[in-house]
Amino acid sequence: MRKLALHWQIIIAIVLAGITGSIVKHYSQDGESVAVLGLELNAVFEYVGQLFLNALKMIIVPLIASSIIVGMCGMGSSGAKLAKIGTRTLLFYAVTTLFAILVGLAMINLVAPGQYEGRPVGDLLAFESHDVSALQEKIENKGSTDVAEIFLRMVPPNIIKASAEGQMLGIIFFSILFGFFITKLSDELRHPFQRFWDATFKVMMGMTEWIMKFAPIGVFALVAGVIAKTGFDAARPLAVFSLTVLGALCIHALVVLPLLLRSLARVNPWATLRAMSPAILTAFSTASSSATLPVSMKSLEKNVGVSNSVSSFVLPLGATVNMNGTALYECAAAMFIAQAYGLDLTLGVQFTIVVVALLTSIGVAGVPSASLVAIAIILGVIGLPVEAIGVLMVFDRVLDMCRTSVNIWGDAVCATIIARLEGEKTQVDLDLKSAQSSLD
Repeated sequence: MRKLALHWQIIIAIVLAGITGSIVKHYSQDGESVAVLGLELNAVFEYVGQLFLNALKMIIVPLIASSIIVGMCGMGSSGAKLAKIGTRTLLFYAVTTLFAILVGLAMINLVAPGQYEGRPVGDLLAFESHDVSALQEKIENKGSTDVAEIFLRMVPPNIIKASAEGQMLGIIFFSILFGFFITKLSDELRHPFQRFWDATFKVMMGMTEWIMKFAPIGVFALVAGVIAKTGFDAARPLAVFSLTVLGALCIHALVVLPLLLRSLARVNPWATLRAMSPAILTAFSTASSSATLPVSMKSLEKNVGVSNSVSSFVLPLGATVNMNGTALYECAAAMFIAQAYGLDLTLGVQFTIVVVALLTSIGVAGVPSASLVAIAIILGVIGLPVEAIGVLMVFDRVLDMCRTSVNIWGDAVCATIIARLEGEKTQVDLDLKSAQSSLD
């Protein structure tokens, strides 16, 4: 009997989690969880989900370090290929992130979820009263400080401490340098290094495949736990805001990125999306770009057909600096709160929000709800109270799951385009050609 594919297992787990979570939420009384055999189901969901997340996070640092070093060694002693791939990758990430922010900005301005019947919804959201004119006077640009902090995190004083704390920018920078200078060694010294890191990478991928066998169980626990706690009810303004953000994410993920795939890589975008579905569904359930990285690498290399030399460089970098969905949400959230307070934001202020959202999305930790920290920075830039972030928590988990999925999809699109520009033949490219030939 043919084994059910992983992404179908995850989809079934999500559906069952929705049903189970709703039942638990329905029978919960006075905030107390339903208990079975003396065990609170909410606690069980949280425990199993956290166990799965811990297993994924456990392998992140050695997987990233070994994959980047192996990728660097595979590029040879010349830095020309690395410079070309690196430049293309960073340029693509910057452009697509900017596109995402602009899509989010346009949707928020078009729908105006922060207003209801022409009035700000701050009172409905229990915002503290503020003088609108005083708030507008507080607008100032603080983006330069954030840029400086990003570069400081890129060069950590202690790489062991950076690894323990999960500072991915520092790990990536160190691994790039380490791998590059391995290629400068003599053959006698270089070959043992390359064999060691290649073996380490293969071990980490084997561990990844083993852990992912338990993904449906982990996904079920994570999603069921969220629904059992929050249910499906929410206030109208937050529901409208959430739907607006979801619409913007869909436009970016299903229109902008597929157009780039079709025009730049000459591949079938829907075949690519289908091939990356295990990683996208894992991102949706975990809401963590970093935790999804092992699955992303496996899906990209085995299902899409991108080489390890490209995926091992592009994906770890993307998990740290390419946050399309996160940047879109940061901008949309700041604009929503500004509308709810009744601020009339000029084009200059909106441009400031775009710039700071672009900068703060770089280096946002790839863990659930990390973007709330970046939103606080943006609110400071436009002079709004940071405590307003609290209203976003109602739907934040669901939106976090969606924007993380867009982040992972954006990473995969970039890696596929880079691979095709490097002359690689991918599985999705072959599928497209065979489909065209059958039509002919």
